[in-house]
Amino acid sequence: MRIISGKYRGLKLADFDGNDVRPTADRVKESLFNVLYGQVVGATVLDLFCGSGNLGIECLSRGAECVHFNDISTASLEILKKNLARLKNPQQFKITNYDYFVCLSRADKYDLIFIDPPYRLEIGVDALKLIGAGNLLKAGGLVVFERDRSFEGEIAGLKKIDERKYGKTYLTFFEKEA
Repeated sequence: MRIISGKYRGLKLADFDGNDVRPTADRVKESLFNVLYGQVVGATVLDLFCGSGNLGIECLSRGAECVHFNDISTASLEILKKNLARLKNPQQFKITNYDYFVCLSRADKYDLIFIDPPYRLEIGVDALKLIGAGNLLKAGGLVVFERDRSFEGEIAGLKKIDERKYGKTYLTFFEKEA
């Protein structure tokens, strides 16, 4: 796992041992950031189920103003802290150790929110519902939902604007409903 572009390009990130945690693959991440081109510089970002910090650190590398990293797993946050310690002059970031529900109930407004929970859990759709019901996205903001199947249905307050498939990974993009 590495940083693909920006000021930390090529930086190898610490990862988890075993198969319990599934970080976003480099090729999926590269495609994702090609889609997000122009949306990251100066953005405020929430990496809700951050794991190792792979997506949020990529945002810092590409010029995000601030990244809020959140995960309920203390083991994930230890890996995240190792990865953040490798950065030289990192921009502003915040780390919280909350359940996603608590995090979203205390969250600010963001330009970009990543939802990449463990695939085996159905909490990603619940997180989308909380974002749609709340006032968590700035005007023009996006939510990116990663999982192992296509998104079906609707989320009140959010509009599905795109979906891409990369191997077994689906990325679904939402914006605030007008």
